Amino acid sequence: MKNYVNKIITAASVNIIMFICLTGMAHATPSSTYWTPMTLDIQSYGVAHIGVDNYFSVGNKTSDEPAINNSFATDVGLTVGVLPFEKLQMEIGVDYLGPSDSPVYFNAKIGAPEDVLFKWSPALQVGIFNVGTKSNDAGKQNGTDQNIVYGVIGKTIPYLGRLSAGPYIGNSAVLRSGTGDVQDRGFMVAFDRGFFSVKDKEGNEFNKIVFAADYASGKNAIGGGGFGFYYFFTKDISLLTGPVWFNDTDVNGRWKWTIQLDINVPVFDKWLK
Repeated sequence: MKNYVNKIITAASVNIIMFICLTGMAHATPSSTYWTPMTLDIQSYGVAHIGVDNYFSVGNKTSDEPAINNSFATDVGLTVGVLPFEKLQMEIGVDYLGPSDSPVYFNAKIGAPEDVLFKWSPALQVGIFNVGTKSNDAGKQNGTDQNIVYGVIGKTIPYLGRLSAGPYIGNSAVLRSGTGDVQDRGFMVAFDRGFFSVKDKEGNEFNKIVFAADYASGKNAIGGGGFGFYYFFTKDISLLTGPVWFNDTDVNGRWKWTIQLDINVPVFDKWLK
């Protein structure tokens, strides 16, 4: 019992230290399905997720196209699971988007996985993302503090796949359409389905191919969606690719193609054993 209490105290201390470090530093991407953070997943305790996301234009010439139609800044993110409990999980993250004048963003999410609250219970979560470090300058819509709070309810449906949906609301001073109209709320939906189940040498089962699709409403910076395929080299390393389109081309430009590398690495769980 004493050993277990020590583990909890140590875990809490690590979490607090990490949180303090992160808040001193975040377009943050929490666990996501494709374009949005709408997913049943929360990063596992003690495991760090490293992600490198690229969104680039296809068929555009920089000399002929407005800058808005060109590639997005590259997003390099780190997300870590920070609660050692079965029925309540939490992740926190920080992202760096470069090149950018204000490249640092934060995110966090907490919730309960499927089937832990009662039999057949859905996954239930609440989170925040795109917590930027810059507010609007006087008379300009150039802030990065979107501060989008969202909810998730989701469930795995046998033979079909995983479905999730939920509302979001953010900073009305930043979430606007290309014409300046307030677009600070909406909903997100997501679906994913795995194929070709395999086992590695350790007996861990995972799907080699996963189809993923999602969508966010609203004519703002997050409004849009896409679909594509993950290829899992191992259970912890995957590559995602496919197209992304946007609800307001005056905000994000024309559709882009994305390539996303995701790697999971066990971190501080070993310190507590």
